[in-house]
Amino acid sequence: MKFADLGLSDELLKAVADAGYDEPTPIQAQAIPPVLMMKDIIGIAQTGTGKTASFVLPMIDILAHGRSRARMPRSLILEPTRELAAQVAENFEKYGKNHNLSMALLIGGVSMGDQVKDLEKGVDVLIATPGRLMDLFERGRILMSGCELLVIDEADRMLDMGFIPDIEEICSKLPATRQTMLFSATMPPPIKKLSDQFLNNPKSVEVSRPATANTSIDQSIIHVAPKAKRKLLYGILDNEGVDTAIIFCNRKTEVRDLCQQMRKDGFDAGQIHGDMDQSSRLAELERFKSGEINILCASDVAARGLDIKGVSHVVNYDIPWHPDDYIHRIGRTGRAGATGVAITFVTKRDDEHVDSIQKLTGMKLPVRDSKSVKPEKKQGGKKPAPEKPAAGKPKTDKPKQQRSDDQATDTKSRPKKSSKPPKPSPKSQPVDDADDDGWNGPVPGFLDAKLDR
Repeated sequence: MKFADLGLSDELLKAVADAGYDEPTPIQAQAIPPVLMMKDIIGIAQTGTGKTASFVLPMIDILAHGRSRARMPRSLILEPTRELAAQVAENFEKYGKNHNLSMALLIGGVSMGDQVKDLEKGVDVLIATPGRLMDLFERGRILMSGCELLVIDEADRMLDMGFIPDIEEICSKLPATRQTMLFSATMPPPIKKLSDQFLNNPKSVEVSRPATANTSIDQSIIHVAPKAKRKLLYGILDNEGVDTAIIFCNRKTEVRDLCQQMRKDGFDAGQIHGDMDQSSRLAELERFKSGEINILCASDVAARGLDIKGVSHVVNYDIPWHPDDYIHRIGRTGRAGATGVAITFVTKRDDEHVDSIQKLTGMKLPVRDSKSVKPEKKQGGKKPAPEKPAAGKPKTDKPKQQRSDDQATDTKSRPKKSSKPPKPSPKSQPVDDADDDGWNGPVPGFLDAKLDR
């Protein structure tokens, strides 16, 4: 099947082709036609299946006819986190370039005044997180009575973050006659109850059973003592063909500590977690996407929505506390038909978590012997020879920083390491992890401009 077979307009098909796509993914092929027919739908799909485009594309064509009015958005897309909301905005910019549609993004961490100005002009598409939307509604800055189309995205994540009461209140303020779409990776009972309450005879679209991991990802677990985790991680990064990797930790403090130690040991590592302010997180993600750094230490704020091509490995430095998070973490690799590797470190206290993950995914995770990971070669305390500076980078007279344990550099297999001392981390302000999540894609131009003000 081709995109041209789905009933999309010629202008939209051209934008899709310009983006490099010709064939829809299964969720897109099944969801787009009923959305164009103005039906309510429930879409269940694992992460990385192209779910966002399955509602963005038909919405662009549906909204192509009509006129927006001040403070009365014609459509509303609810996202659980800032990064996911910004990702959807980027998709609208990319696919809607041949349509004259206005858009506003309501998220925390940016100027509320600028967002109010956008609403005053009138918007066809409003993309919002529940908290900021309710705040502006209570201030009388936005009216919901003109909303013809509602999308509740990442519904199971909304449940995890405690947003279901907010969503129920938002839905109660929208017109009773509207088109509603609900997308979720899983369908727990509270989400089923929500769909029964606010969707009208929905068509169910499911491309894989709930909580199924991507089959293109090579998954394994390695039993390791807590104090031996970092040595095992370095062995994997040095000897297993790692191009780019995301290292997940459960705690923000551990993300910071691991990133700082990896920088000291010569790795080009960055970090993202909930205690970083929004602009710092976006900047760090852009460094990772551009290749300036090739290792990203992250908390679960990056477990969903981060869509960066070429992530070869995901390492669960800590096994996730919730089995659903395992699915979303490893889904950062093996995207868009590519293959990937996901390795999970397991300590003696983690057996219960392993059982929960295996029960949820319906598969037994292969166990690797930690001895199968080749240790780094030693040079008897000798300093490694300084590397030649990469093309386009200024030369430095400082020798490459040596590993704290005198382990040598294997330039053929080790990920690129920095020849310069690490830059100090940007100042951050506390941000609650429960209000944040992962980022995928470049920073939309309009959002980037606001963050720079």
